Amino acid sequence: MGNYYSYKRISTDQEHQNFNRQTKSLEKYAATHHIEFLIDFTEEKSARNFSDRPQFQTLDKLLQEGDTVVFKDLSRFSREAENGYTKYMEWLNRGISVVFIDNPTVSSDYILQLMSTAKERDIVTKTAMESIIKLLIIVELDRAEQQRKYISKTITDGIAASSKKSGRKEGQLDKMTPNLKADIKRYLSNRNITQIELMKKHKVSRNTLKKYIKYVEQESQ
Repeated sequence: MGNYYSYKRISTDQEHQNFNRQTKSLEKYAATHHIEFLIDFTEEKSARNFSDRPQFQTLDKLLQEGDTVVFKDLSRFSREAENGYTKYMEWLNRGISVVFIDNPTVSSDYILQLMSTAKERDIVTKTAMESIIKLLIIVELDRAEQQRKYISKTITDGIAASSKKSGRKEGQLDKMTPNLKADIKRYLSNRNITQIELMKKHKVSRNTLKKYIKYVEQESQ
């Protein structure tokens, strides 16, 4: 019997996010299934890739065959279809179970059941089912990625609309000083710098800072 781990993640590029819903969902799952999480991993990082998420990297190194990782939903794991699929299959091949509470059809138990059924079929049916399994995972991951893009665009449009209403030039932000902008660029390339440090140094709120971070990210694309 392996260990159970939970993983919670919120994005640095989205406002008004907190861990409350993820925490409640994971606690309910643990109580319902009479399990305890050995470690609860919590991370405030973008889902852009796995390498920029130190808590995920630590979890990945700890995992052994028979362990289980529980997420509230697939987007907490990844929003990138190709990289997400690769990591997902890597975990399955290592004997690691994955639970997505809100996305049970891509939890590993269901996928492994489909794989087991595929192995029992003739070569044509087996090949077709394996393609369907990959498609199922990628479609769910792609849907999460499209949702991220939609939310990101909504935030950007909201900033632009707010600027127009207040009489500012489009894209201009009240407290975006050259020093703050330079520090945000350093933060985006070196995540050893924390948002709290930037908030204290430039005397801005967390939500304001997140708006500016998003603005700088969009500007640099």
